[in-house]
Amino acid sequence: MTKSFVFLCVINCFHCFYPKKHSINASVYPYFFIYLQHEKMRSIMGKTFYRFSAMALLLSLVLALLPANATWAQGDSLLLRYEVKGIVRDAKSNQRLPYASVTIPGKHHSTVTNSDGEFILRTNEPPREVMVSHVGYDTRRTNVTTDGKPLNIRLVPNSIQLKEVLVMANDPMLILQTALDKVKDNYITQPERYRCFYRETAQKRSKYIYIAEAVTDVYKTSYTHRDISDRVSVVKDRRLLSPKASDTLSVKVLGGPTYAIKLDLVKNRDFLLNRMELDLYSLKMGTPVNIDDRLQYVIEIAPYATVDYPLQYGKIYVDHETLAFTRIELSLDVRDRDKATEYMLVSKPVGLRFKPRELSMIVNYKYEDGVTRLNYLRTTFRFSCDWKRHLFNTNFTAVSEVVVTDRDESPVQLIPRRDAYSTRASLYDTATYTIDDDFWSGYNIIEPTESLEKAVKRLMK
Repeated sequence: MTKSFVFLCVINCFHCFYPKKHSINASVYPYFFIYLQHEKMRSIMGKTFYRFSAMALLLSLVLALLPANATWAQGDSLLLRYEVKGIVRDAKSNQRLPYASVTIPGKHHSTVTNSDGEFILRTNEPPREVMVSHVGYDTRRTNVTTDGKPLNIRLVPNSIQLKEVLVMANDPMLILQTALDKVKDNYITQPERYRCFYRETAQKRSKYIYIAEAVTDVYKTSYTHRDISDRVSVVKDRRLLSPKASDTLSVKVLGGPTYAIKLDLVKNRDFLLNRMELDLYSLKMGTPVNIDDRLQYVIEIAPYATVDYPLQYGKIYVDHETLAFTRIELSLDVRDRDKATEYMLVSKPVGLRFKPRELSMIVNYKYEDGVTRLNYLRTTFRFSCDWKRHLFNTNFTAVSEVVVTDRDESPVQLIPRRDAYSTRASLYDTATYTIDDDFWSGYNIIEPTESLEKAVKRLMK
């Protein structure tokens, strides 16, 4: 008889954002689950497991046997006929700059550069110029050429000329508390609707074994209210899976398209931005930087208290003038392997060794027309696993990212509940397969890197 194994692990990537003594409705938060199956298994268990925790936002991953067949569906297209491409580099080092914000001045079309510093931005009328910004660089406007050639945009690192600094600049907790008090003034006060692009990928070593993408609509309410009414609907999606029998591990992200509402840490302040959680950290002022030509306080956080779950390292950026949160960078403390593993895993088969390597997140906001809005989210999960008596382990990387590509200025309508994407659903299960090379024509997306583009072509074969 063929021997096979299955294990379920819940990855509590940001468990430490929410203290155990609090109580909330856990059903509103996204979950990821990990199933690991022996490579000889040829089918996925039909049952989905859930573990509800009232203590944190759970990022969950499912390592599962890849199905042998799949289908795709296409949604309606909102055609954006004109496009501009380019590469963003550091003007001094010539290195490419990943995750730079790219917008059309006076319009709401936007995207970010990929990890190779490349971008593609589509509009409904010929763009005259693009505006590019990045943490620590001067914002630059560049005219769009008519020859269709990619733009080569070089950003100059900015040197901070410290002007008058508030007295509280030496009191990071006071800055954070004041920023929390001003959330109601700095963020949206009426419902808005966004168009977003979402992508999740999984790599086994350096090879992509799973890719899923979606264009979504997001309904977001005022920041004075909790996100209970915020909803996401999927406009169009697709997935690609490795056809190789040996690639029996893949990543399933539950509720991934809902990141735009569930990982908005300024609105969902239970996870980190509250006094009880912040008291668990040591805070210190970092070197100030510019974002979008606006001076930012930088507050560095590190674990201070001893608790029975791992905390975070990170940076919190606060606008010097408005005191709005503009960027949050977090990375889970995985130095205590036993604590991190016990915290992340619910169960595993005897003989399996699991080692978490990284759980990190970036949440970026953008100031426009006197209001700060969510702009970009990215999560990265790296881990390795192997079996006892095996000499080598296997490294896996799962990345999820979402960018706001457009905003509706007209009075917006609530997304009907029947159309809302569930935090317990997964593109792994709901998205379908296509071999259409122009699948995203007419939509704004995050330009795939060269390696990802090659992987897409390989998985389409």
